[in-house]
Amino acid sequence: MKVVIVGGVAGGASAAARIRRLDESAEIIVFEKTGYVSYANCGLPYYIGDVITDSSDLTFQTPESFWKRFRISVKVNHEVTNIDVTQKTVTVKNLLTGTEWEEPYDKLLLSPGAKPVRPNLPGIDSEKIFSLRTVEDTFRIHDYLEKTKAQSAVIVGGGYIGIEVAENLKEKGLNVTIVQRPNQLMNTLDYDMASFVHSKLRAKGISLRLNSNVTSFRQDGERIVTLLEDNSEIAADMVLLAIGVAPENSLAKQAGLKLGVKGSIVVNDRMETSVQDIYAVGDAIQVKHFVTEEDTVIALAGPANKQGRIAADNICGGDSHYQGSMGSSIIKIFDMTVAGTGLTEKVAKSMGIDCESVVLSPASHAGYYPGAKVMTMKVVFEKDTWKLLGAQIVGTEGVDKRLDVLATAMHAGMKANMLKDLDLAYAPPFSSAKDPVNMAGFMIENIRNGFVKQYHWDEIAGLPRDGSVTLLDTRTAYEYKSGHIDGYINIPVDDLRERMNEIDDSKPVYVICQSGLRSYIACRILTQNGFDCYNFSGGYRFYASVIHEKQMSECTYPCGMEK
Repeated sequence: MKVVIVGGVAGGASAAARIRRLDESAEIIVFEKTGYVSYANCGLPYYIGDVITDSSDLTFQTPESFWKRFRISVKVNHEVTNIDVTQKTVTVKNLLTGTEWEEPYDKLLLSPGAKPVRPNLPGIDSEKIFSLRTVEDTFRIHDYLEKTKAQSAVIVGGGYIGIEVAENLKEKGLNVTIVQRPNQLMNTLDYDMASFVHSKLRAKGISLRLNSNVTSFRQDGERIVTLLEDNSEIAADMVLLAIGVAPENSLAKQAGLKLGVKGSIVVNDRMETSVQDIYAVGDAIQVKHFVTEEDTVIALAGPANKQGRIAADNICGGDSHYQGSMGSSIIKIFDMTVAGTGLTEKVAKSMGIDCESVVLSPASHAGYYPGAKVMTMKVVFEKDTWKLLGAQIVGTEGVDKRLDVLATAMHAGMKANMLKDLDLAYAPPFSSAKDPVNMAGFMIENIRNGFVKQYHWDEIAGLPRDGSVTLLDTRTAYEYKSGHIDGYINIPVDDLRERMNEIDDSKPVYVICQSGLRSYIACRILTQNGFDCYNFSGGYRFYASVIHEKQMSECTYPCGMEK
């Protein structure tokens, strides 16, 4: 059996190695357009920032190491330009010599990846405007920074790559501005959780231009000027375009393969395309979303690796199936960790799903053990069915552990309230006897049993201030004096039983505290005394962070912004 693989990196390289492990006699050839067949995409921003200093650390395998260990023939700087599905051949071009030839195959695996979106804007062809997708892109940016001693940069796009490059450039001493068309960074988060990201970036001196649309670029001496829709301009020494990627589908389109969402290659759960003996994996393919079972495109290294393995199994006569993607992801933003999986509340509601969420701010480990750090968790679930839909966590320590537990629970089909039953490891340096994931389950179980009703940050502004409801802050007098929401009266929870006569039991009571715990206790006290109570989800700290960032984002030129 002869297997030709187009593209390396996560999907193609993992498939090639798996095929060899399953079939020692197979002839395997990998054609890779770039000069590197197996490299760490996710590590590229950290080479730019000199966190990774040895360029060889970015590459996992070379053509030589592939041949030595696996007897796999790897041809870098070779582009496959055509597929003849009838003759079962591919046209290959050596990009260094220009030589072309036809290569036959028995099985063909496409792993072309995705290409950076590069809009057709005036001035976009400037040599000072970069994209980051390959090792060569990384070296190009790194060399430019060293050569020009650049002092400033504009990042267009606020996704993972944009934020990681922004952090690394800032750590190198550059003045950095992120321009983002939507009103928030990271569409994998809801706005309330993204506000923590905004706050961290601003605190580190990175300027944010949200709700801003780039219209063109202009060269101004040694600088590149980014022009925005509101007629403002940002001059910098370089620009990085990080506005997303699109499936690389040119080969698939030429070969007549069925295409789907965003032009992605349609495959079944065996990674088979619409043409017999042709498989596809990675960022170029359409997958099923694990939660919704809707067709989607999810460009992440983890799924690509799994898909490569599955395709290899099936190429070698096995019967492996891909179960879909949840989009589990994580990012370091300076000393902050941000992670998410599944659906955001915004996406779930846009799909017509009747959902609810809980927000909590537990410590990373037992509070009495030194060094505990607060994290903020948001767990989204479907009403009535209690199906887990997604989760988002922002913090410093312990974020990855909790996100992975939640992703595992979702994959296992656990109901949201069943999180309370998970038996998770505990010792004071690592967790609490009631782990944050358990706490989320307790909160959801309380909602399920009718022990508490909630309200959320985006409802506070609409609560009446005409006396028809009671707005109650149950923090201490000192906390209340340090900052509170207009219209809320202060009765500390520990004084509530003695001062209950100050609250009209004929009116709904909307309760808040610092984190949501004391207000929950207050709600239980009041409910059992005949009051109609609503507990604020997330607490005052959460609310203040969201509202502060909302106000900052709505400013025409946030602090530190260059006009």
